[in-house]
Amino acid sequence: MDFTIRTLRREEMPWVIDMAAHEGWNPGLRDAECFHAADPGGFLVAEHLGEALGCIGAVSYAGRFGFIGLYIVKPAWRGKGIGIRLWHEGMARLAGHVVGLDGVPAQQDNYRRSGFELAWNNVRFAGVAQGGGIAATHQIFPLSAIDFASLCADDLRVFPAPRDAFLRSWTAMPDATGLAWLHQGRLEGWGLIRRCREGHKIGPLVAEDLPVATALYTALSASVPAGDAIYLDVPQSNPGAVALAKKMGMRPVFETARMYLGAPPDCELNRIYGITTFELG
Repeated sequence: MDFTIRTLRREEMPWVIDMAAHEGWNPGLRDAECFHAADPGGFLVAEHLGEALGCIGAVSYAGRFGFIGLYIVKPAWRGKGIGIRLWHEGMARLAGHVVGLDGVPAQQDNYRRSGFELAWNNVRFAGVAQGGGIAATHQIFPLSAIDFASLCADDLRVFPAPRDAFLRSWTAMPDATGLAWLHQGRLEGWGLIRRCREGHKIGPLVAEDLPVATALYTALSASVPAGDAIYLDVPQSNPGAVALAKKMGMRPVFETARMYLGAPPDCELNRIYGITTFELG
């Protein structure tokens, strides 16, 4: 069939987020602006006679690390070659990059045929907010109080490339609370909880150790109404992150396979207690 693929415009990003919601991925209410800020040219749309049929994110970070996500074709248009064209166009955009993705485990063999290899599995855990407000401590501060350059430097310990534009948008989004843990002036952990179509997601959640991660999780979950659903996307290869989710009474509800084309990035996985987002890494 005759269709074209072009770069998605900024004002069209909410359509992509709606597509993700229809797939049951429960995106954040404010994700569209943040995702676009990460790489304004990084989202492609397949179009036929003015109708958008499918999309893919092929986001480049600093021209060296890429992430594939939001790879969706409308159900009525599947099986017509749209998905594979989007895939090839997205991968062409990331030529020369190490590329990551979070795919459902059942699709691992398909991704392997494109050269991707499994690095670890992620598990989405679900729990319930206890509410009560953020308890006053001498070590937990609003994330906005942290020097932005210091935050970006810390993020480079857990993410393969600079993503300053994304972080600036992500940490300033409405309907979200960001917190940091400081010890003797040193940043030892930070995280953000945002409102989603259903409940809230915590991501990222980064900490030097399990006690710091536990304190931040507790404070973040206390910042939203009691009884609301809370989700945390945990790298299964970090035992501390799995222990945190279980300690908080969370249950596994979904799983993805983190795969890479090229050598897996050298990140401090033991500090990652919550993935930022399955869509952008």
